[in-house]
Amino acid sequence: MQGREPRPLDAHRTGNAINVLLMGSGGREHAIAMRLRESPRLGRLWLTDISNPGLQMLGTPAGVPVSIKEAYRLVQFCDHNDIGLVVIGPEDPLADGFADALESSNRLVFGPAKAAARLEADKAWSKQMMRAAAIPTAEGRVFSNPQSAIEYVRTREDGVVVKAAGLAKGKGVTVCDDPDEAIAAIQEAMVDRAFGEAGAKVVIEERLTGPELSVLALVDGRTIMMLPACQDHKRLRSGDTGPNTGGMGAFCPTPLASEEVLQRVEREVLVPIVDVLRRDEIVYRGVLYAGLMLTHAGPKVLEFNVRFGDPETQPLLSRLKGDLLELMLATASGRLHEGSIGWDDRSACCVVLASDGYPSKPRTGVPIQGVEIAEAMPEVVIHHAGTRRDSSGLLLTSGGRVLNVTGLGATLAAARTRAYEAVSKIHFEGMQYREDIGQAASAPARASSAARAR
Repeated sequence: MQGREPRPLDAHRTGNAINVLLMGSGGREHAIAMRLRESPRLGRLWLTDISNPGLQMLGTPAGVPVSIKEAYRLVQFCDHNDIGLVVIGPEDPLADGFADALESSNRLVFGPAKAAARLEADKAWSKQMMRAAAIPTAEGRVFSNPQSAIEYVRTREDGVVVKAAGLAKGKGVTVCDDPDEAIAAIQEAMVDRAFGEAGAKVVIEERLTGPELSVLALVDGRTIMMLPACQDHKRLRSGDTGPNTGGMGAFCPTPLASEEVLQRVEREVLVPIVDVLRRDEIVYRGVLYAGLMLTHAGPKVLEFNVRFGDPETQPLLSRLKGDLLELMLATASGRLHEGSIGWDDRSACCVVLASDGYPSKPRTGVPIQGVEIAEAMPEVVIHHAGTRRDSSGLLLTSGGRVLNVTGLGATLAAARTRAYEAVSKIHFEGMQYREDIGQAASAPARASSAARAR
């Protein structure tokens, strides 16, 4: 059996304190750490990376390199420090197989095994699994030869979407209006290798139209617990213009996610993919993320991710009412049916502040002002994504997506207002952000039809 069959781990049911190791260093991991710290079950929170100033305040550095070739060092660390749960945030360590390496008879891992992580790491294989499960998705073909891919798009009259088949940090997707744009995208991915080995193969899909939806669920191998649906914004600039990014903002909940839509997603997408994985003896445990487009024919899958989305996690967890650690333990041990969850009635809207030059060449080392002022505002949560402090304690940019600013409010409009009020207090040279996060919710029929880049 590939993956890890749920096993009874009595130590995790007794109410004893649990030491946790969190892998990852971005805004998503900052959001996860903030919620883990609230759990009365948390013993000590260890971190694989404390370069993020937000994480620095919440845990203890493990001081162990994160390399799958030296996974034994993390195993030894976990054994020595009595780690009861490992939480893997990003996709790369999941694709590398850290979940398989770190789980033991007395240690749980929140995150799918390497075999299941192929749903995100290999878009060609993922498309094959969707077909096997009869999951509604865009028609597409896989190419490993650039000339064959170019010849194919030249036969197409409609626009297509060109996707790097491997992990490309949310930037390996190009929405093309005509064959010339598609040929340029193929050249960029397969010949120029702009996305590294992720572009060795590409998936070329029909271009779907309709508003997009992000549906996340906890899966323990059998039980599926759907979380409130989100909408995110992939294009860099307002009005869904500019290049695709890892995500410039998100809000939760969304009026697009009617009960009927969510029932269809569960019935036609989530249950079939979990079942087809089990048929191939792959047990899925962790977060399953379905990026969907609501077409005239119903929801269709654009992609699967095998971890919490970024930045969807930030507004989602800002609304969580419950113990995230207990939920993760229940998921990792195959007891999700015993878990419970609640959600704040307020809406949450998250605005991403990005560096000058993002997404191609983000400028780093730029001083940031005003974060403390924004953090002190009521109904505002700030997550650090790409920041660091210098030797004097000055806060600087250190990545493309720098800060995630989430506002909460009784309505989405109120949450948006709160988020942008907080954004106005923060400044760094070249700061980029969209001014329309959440606007589409007031007019779903005009929501963007741009393809996702996850």
